[in-house]
Amino acid sequence: MTSEPRTTWHEASAGATADVLAQVTGELAAVLRVEPARIDPHRRFQAFGLDSIRTAELVAAVNARFGTGVMAAALYDHPTPDALARHVRTLLPAPRAGRTESEVRATLRGQLADILRCDPRDIDPAVPFPQLGLDSLLAGEFVARVNDAFGLCERPATLYDHRDLAAMAAHIAGVPAGAGPAAPRPVDAAVPPAPPALTPDEVTALLDAVRADMLTVDEATALLASRSA
Repeated sequence: MTSEPRTTWHEASAGATADVLAQVTGELAAVLRVEPARIDPHRRFQAFGLDSIRTAELVAAVNARFGTGVMAAALYDHPTPDALARHVRTLLPAPRAGRTESEVRATLRGQLADILRCDPRDIDPAVPFPQLGLDSLLAGEFVARVNDAFGLCERPATLYDHRDLAAMAAHIAGVPAGAGPAAPRPVDAAVPPAPPALTPDEVTALLDAVRADMLTVDEATALLASRSA
């Protein structure tokens, strides 16, 4: 019997980088309140109208998602979503080796079948999770089992970005080791919710402090991170 080709480290690394880019793009879209599909990953951040406050929001969101310590100044050295994603990827451990997509899919299928109380053979990997009967409560249980099985810290929101078993298996097989948890999102939301909004007075005060050199952009980032913690 011919064995299925195993994913090489280079293939896994490329997949992990693409996944980081997708998540960085998603965070930028949330900050800008637009659909992720409207984000050109090769466009400079300045062209998106990213001011000091939005820069601070983006950096705080990226650090919360990946568990990194990226500073706002990194956006000058890595001025596009693609460049920033590559920088973030270098800060993460190498992808896990020796775990094929088919192996991950088989494990996920068994876990999902156990939760849904059905035969694994009855689960079509291409059918979206909601159509299989996975509601918000069961989604939380499923993701908890996935985290236990693969040593991850995914949130139920990952089922929004990877909406069926095949997509979820591809994501898990290439996810970087040690990536921090994603910001929570409703599984059935049409658009990812924006980060917690500041009041108009708080925005004005924070902008005035940055413009008057009383706060650096990085300090503003820290304040935003503590606000959303």
